Amino acid sequence: MSGLVTGDAVVLGLQPARLPSRALAVLIDLVVVWAAYLLIMLGLAVATASLDEAAVAAVSVASFLLILVGAPIAVETLSHGRSLGKLACGLRVVRDDGGPIRFRHALVRGAMGVVEILMTFGVVACVASLVSERGRRLGDVFAGTLVVRERIPTARVLAVPPPPPWLVGRFAGLDLSAVPETLWLEIRQYLTRARELDPAVGRRLAERLADELVARTGAPPPPGVPAEAYLAGVVAERQARDARRAFAPPSGAGQVGGAGAVGGALGVPVVGVVPPAAASPSPAPSPAPSPASVAPPEGPPPAPATGFAPPA
Repeated sequence: MSGLVTGDAVVLGLQPARLPSRALAVLIDLVVVWAAYLLIMLGLAVATASLDEAAVAAVSVASFLLILVGAPIAVETLSHGRSLGKLACGLRVVRDDGGPIRFRHALVRGAMGVVEILMTFGVVACVASLVSERGRRLGDVFAGTLVVRERIPTARVLAVPPPPPWLVGRFAGLDLSAVPETLWLEIRQYLTRARELDPAVGRRLAERLADELVARTGAPPPPGVPAEAYLAGVVAERQARDARRAFAPPSGAGQVGGAGAVGGALGVPVVGVVPPAAASPSPAPSPAPSPASVAPPEGPPPAPATGFAPPA
């Protein structure tokens, strides 16, 4: 990566383009520009057949400057550093601080390109790019620009090897909440590169990582389990837990009570869902009458029933 520093003292992670990719981009640009120049010159030759030699020479010089010099400058200015060749190769011209170029940068690069590329057939540009630490030609040095790579291939992610079959499920009850992500990353890197390490060095590294993992989890490995197998088993257990969390259905999904609880919490009535309590409603008890609402009967109170009829 390039050590470009912006005005805010921020180091940019830009990767400078090297000579092969830049040469291919320049070759594509030259093919396009020269093809357009030849076609235009053929048309001008037919159109200026009746003019004198001085007029033809003036038209030829103007066409050379406009097409071979002006057109690349205009394209780099309007596209902010992306010509056809650079676009095809994934390159771009930027300032030394990483910002987009302007017309003056493209003008200096184009003017120096006439000497570096057209007049010397690219020899000066190739030598300057090979000598420069960041692959810059003279036009980049005078303009304060740099050609960087926009499309950087991503690193291939290596899969963690599975643990031995007899260790699958042995760490289901292990508490992994205290293990930091940095330690997981170190363990993954070790497991993916373990076959490339020296056996003695790999054994010591596995033991150190296993000790750190034991200190975080508080559970030592089973007796007789090597450190590498222990690390692979714990990583497999963590991956299994992550997969279960990722693909497990949400709690209460598809259940009547869960849907009602969610609808009630959100304040939205759930249509067509009947809570279990309301499925078979029991008759509500009638309220007890208040003392004020009960009127006493008119007349004398009835005589107690003694079994004898009163005399007539």
